[in-house]
Amino acid sequence: ILEKLMEDISFNASSNSGSKIEINSDYVGKHLDQLISNEDLSRFIL
Repeated sequence: ILEKLMEDISFNASSNSGSKIEINSDYVGKHLDQLISNEDLSRFIL
């Protein structure tokens, strides 16, 4: 789950050098919506 959450940050790390990225509930919701919506996986996430 953390890997999926950090995927975009890791991929774009070189272009975002020196900038700060705030990981808040909106960021988590945006990046994990598909994973959370899967009923089989949601019980392990929540």
